Amino acid sequence: MSWRPRRRPGYSPRVQALAAPLPTLRDAALPASGVPGRAVEALAFSALISLGAQLELRLPFTPVPITGQTFGVLLAGLLLGPRWGTLSAALYVMEGASGLPVFAGGAAGAAHLVGPSGGYLAAFAPAAWLTGRLAGRGWDRSAPAAAAALLCGSAVILAGGLLNLARFVPLSQLLAAGLWPFLPGDAVKAALGAAVLPWAWRRLGRR
Repeated sequence: MSWRPRRRPGYSPRVQALAAPLPTLRDAALPASGVPGRAVEALAFSALISLGAQLELRLPFTPVPITGQTFGVLLAGLLLGPRWGTLSAALYVMEGASGLPVFAGGAAGAAHLVGPSGGYLAAFAPAAWLTGRLAGRGWDRSAPAAAAALLCGSAVILAGGLLNLARFVPLSQLLAAGLWPFLPGDAVKAALGAAVLPWAWRRLGRR
């Protein structure tokens, strides 16, 4: 009996092919890696996120530091895809909550999940999932789309952070404490992603 791919009821093969996610940059570079390898990659990206968290800038008017960890979160989604990118971000948060010094400035402990930065941390996994989904739609293959994907992921993190930060600062100061300081950094991260990701795809294609 010959094997035939399963079809989703009500959809033609052409529609199903169009709806299927595209490979991420990591999938195209290392297509043969199995589940153990993917798990190692997710763990490695959680370590990368923790390294970014040590790039810390504290401002006197906000309890939330500016760090580089969100760039690692968004790259985890774009490179590993929604499933493994989400796992990587979740692993990072769990590592910090369990006592490993991986939060900003080497901080650790579950108390940070309910503190001023807790909303940002809680939004890491959804942001990685979103950027992974966008990468599966080819948003990482051109500069404008890659920048848009990174900005969408940043918006998820900022939204989650603001919702929680409203518990700690007056509403009149919320945007000054939880939004405006982070926009320049998010713009820089989007520009870096827009430059590097399409370039990496072109290099991979030539190889």
